Amino acid sequence: MEWQRLEYFQTLARVQHMTRAAEMLSISQPALSRSIAGLERDIGIPLFDRQGRSIILNRYGIMFLERVNRILKEMNDGLNDIQQLIDPERGEVSLGFLHTLGTSTVPNIIRAFHEEFPHITFQFKQNHTHTQLKQLKSGELDLCLLANMENEQPIEWTELWRDELFIVVQKCHPLGNRKSVFLKEIAHESFISMKKGYRLRNTTDDIFAEVNIVPNILFEGDEVATVAGFVAEGLGVSILPDGEEINPNKIAKLRIEDMTCERAIGMAVVANRYLPPAAKQFQQFILDHFLKK
Repeated sequence: MEWQRLEYFQTLARVQHMTRAAEMLSISQPALSRSIAGLERDIGIPLFDRQGRSIILNRYGIMFLERVNRILKEMNDGLNDIQQLIDPERGEVSLGFLHTLGTSTVPNIIRAFHEEFPHITFQFKQNHTHTQLKQLKSGELDLCLLANMENEQPIEWTELWRDELFIVVQKCHPLGNRKSVFLKEIAHESFISMKKGYRLRNTTDDIFAEVNIVPNILFEGDEVATVAGFVAEGLGVSILPDGEEINPNKIAKLRIEDMTCERAIGMAVVANRYLPPAAKQFQQFILDHFLKK
């Protein structure tokens, strides 16, 4: 059944006058008559009572009109929703990012973006990299802010900035009054690590492997805040990026002397996939914000 027939029926049912309805629809009266006759033929019953030049909606027509009104309203609402989503000044962006970026980095980016595009809304998802990449590939996410990753088709990852990584120890730890240390100085310490599968865990594993240290991992956590909390209580040491999770009253942050230790953060998108205009606006804003300074 054609949508156009339903729209013609709805208009005729409202005005119950063939000539006026045809004028409102900008079609000829014979064309409207043929459309309504075809609709009634498809349904198998008349929807109007015809008395001379008069046309009156009958009880079957009244019953059908209730459904048609709901159907067309749902269709129009759906079209309006889609139009809002693809409106570059209003739409919605589905953004994934690392937990460690949620305390200040992402809020600062969104605040700056909203100063230019106040009507664009966001849906946020925070999870480890593996899950976010699956959500990106499935279309649940428009783009992600993730740590450095190997090429994984069809994902494109663009580096935006680098975060230095520090050895963190409890403030009253013997190393707590130092400004920097060598990795070998924590070789025999109990180590608090992220769980396997997290990008930060991969990075710290690579750091230790480069200096031939096998860390004594005592605890593994899902979030940087958890790892930092264990360090603050003196349960071990860790390697973390700077952030609000590191309480300076309880935790000392030490530079690593052996090498430059950092993680790269970048933006991941699916190559050649359609991005709604609002998401394209945000993508370009991110690139301008970090790469054109």
